[in-house]
Amino acid sequence: MEPPENYSTDTSFAVPFEDAQKIILRWDSTASEEARERMIFDGDRQEVDLYLQAVDDIQKSMSSTSISSDHHGQDSNDNKVTSAIQIAMARLEDEFRNILINHTSPVELDSLIISDRASLNHSTSSVRSITEFDQEEVRRGSGDLDDGLDPIQRADSTNSSVSYRSTSSIREIDLIPQEAVADLQSIAKRMISAGYFRECIQVYGSVRKSAVDASFRRLGIEKLSIGDIQRLEWETLETKIRRWIRAAKVCVRILFASEKQLCEEIFYGIGTAVDDACFMETVKGPAIQLFNFAEAISISRRSPEKMFKILDLHDALMGLSPDIDVVFESKSADSVRVQAAEILSRLAEAARGILSEFESAVLREPSTVAVPGGTIHPLTRYVMNYISLISDYKQTLIELIMSKPSTGSRYSGDPTTPDMEFAQLEGKTPLALHLIWIIVILQFNLEGKSKHYKDASLAHLFMMNNVHYIVQKVKGSPELREMIGDDYLRKLTGKFRQAATSYQRATWVSVLYCLRDEGLHVSGSFSSGVSKSALRERFKSFNAMFEEVHRTQATWLIPDSQLREELRISISEKLIPAYRSFLGRFRSHIESGKHPENYIKYSVEDLENAVLDFFEGYPVSQHLRRRSQ
Repeated sequence: MEPPENYSTDTSFAVPFEDAQKIILRWDSTASEEARERMIFDGDRQEVDLYLQAVDDIQKSMSSTSISSDHHGQDSNDNKVTSAIQIAMARLEDEFRNILINHTSPVELDSLIISDRASLNHSTSSVRSITEFDQEEVRRGSGDLDDGLDPIQRADSTNSSVSYRSTSSIREIDLIPQEAVADLQSIAKRMISAGYFRECIQVYGSVRKSAVDASFRRLGIEKLSIGDIQRLEWETLETKIRRWIRAAKVCVRILFASEKQLCEEIFYGIGTAVDDACFMETVKGPAIQLFNFAEAISISRRSPEKMFKILDLHDALMGLSPDIDVVFESKSADSVRVQAAEILSRLAEAARGILSEFESAVLREPSTVAVPGGTIHPLTRYVMNYISLISDYKQTLIELIMSKPSTGSRYSGDPTTPDMEFAQLEGKTPLALHLIWIIVILQFNLEGKSKHYKDASLAHLFMMNNVHYIVQKVKGSPELREMIGDDYLRKLTGKFRQAATSYQRATWVSVLYCLRDEGLHVSGSFSSGVSKSALRERFKSFNAMFEEVHRTQATWLIPDSQLREELRISISEKLIPAYRSFLGRFRSHIESGKHPENYIKYSVEDLENAVLDFFEGYPVSQHLRRRSQ
């Protein structure tokens, strides 16, 4: 830039300094109303260049006076230069602040989120793909903001002036126009070279931090202490966690990364220590505020219902870790990196602790009230739904769960803990062993609950229903089935079939015993005849027993329609042929006597229809339909 016309190129002190001093004093806002009302950088560019040249010449004059061999009047000159420098720096500080404020505007939130979503498709730095987490958030109702436009189209459609540049999953945006960045850079260099580093940093940090705070508010990030967060109800926190995960991705990958880029541009060539200091002045407080939320969750009281949100937080933070390392790579940002790493570690420990506590809770679940009708116990539904969700987080939990469960063994002699031998489950991951162990202790607890039924048949039906439900849940989850394995699944299937067999024995052996031939023939030979009185008693006993079974077991419930039908068929296959044969052999002996209808009350068809009433879960008529006359 050419010096102004009235500038002398003489290296002596007097002429250049006096000219430069006049320009500096003309813009002294403490002495001039015009200077207070106008900003240099809002006006003509020639005026800007003139002022910056004056500042440069004042700084040169400071150097000249410091090396001058003529000490006469040096103190006076020093004072003049120092005064001019102070006035100039105060003015540049105001100009710096004004440019920052005038060019700091709210960033379009939609643009931020769309940009972050777009980055997921190109991310190579994340340890795990984040796409699945965003899809999960859509499923949970956070809404899909993708309208088919790419980030630049979306930005144009919302009149946003930001432009996008990407490095990996980080998406930097230009927070301030480049011409304004050039002006800020020219001011920053002069302030820092004059020794006004701290003032420059403070002004920059205060303005930009306010901008970050405004973006935080738009993203729904609240200023809550760790104590405030821990006092919130879990239902409220669940919503806040979903919002935090989405916001954290935007903050780290876009907001913080863009603030770092802006610092590097403005303070380019001055030194990395300067731009690092500016960056941390701006974002350290907001970063701590952001991560305090996750920290509060990581150290909160553990309970099973928190597991999946903690895993969501862990996965989100794990995915962000490489980006945090890039954005906060400097020595001055150590505290942020360390905080994020410690939170990640605590979230992992919390997940391990919750799994262990969940196992204990399943084993000790104390309810003693038998569920009506022997149907599926609420504990069974809860536990199986829970471990099905656990299997959805298989990849994460395989990395976190490194040790086998603490189980009983056949040699422990502890009656309060079931046995589980790992030798039969070689090759399983620790996570798979934990899931199998949960099923083992669930069955152990259910067996205890089955003892609350006074009717042994109902106890067996209860176990059949519940183990069958376990099998169906395992089959219905490919991830869970893969971890449990078909060998153990076959073992479970055998258990519910054994329970079905035990039910049939407990119920029907005594009923079918009435239809035996033994005890009906008169002493002597087989051809000696049939005791009608014994036969009548046998029919009466059968009728009474079947009616009682029908009345009672119609109120029992098998909720799975296929299992219900299979058990009815199995009952019919034993009952109907036996009754038909008994009736065929002895009908004539009853019908030849008095009041045969009092003894042969039901036809084969009546019994077939009656079996269809079983396990529906509601009462039926006190009397079966009588056989056709």
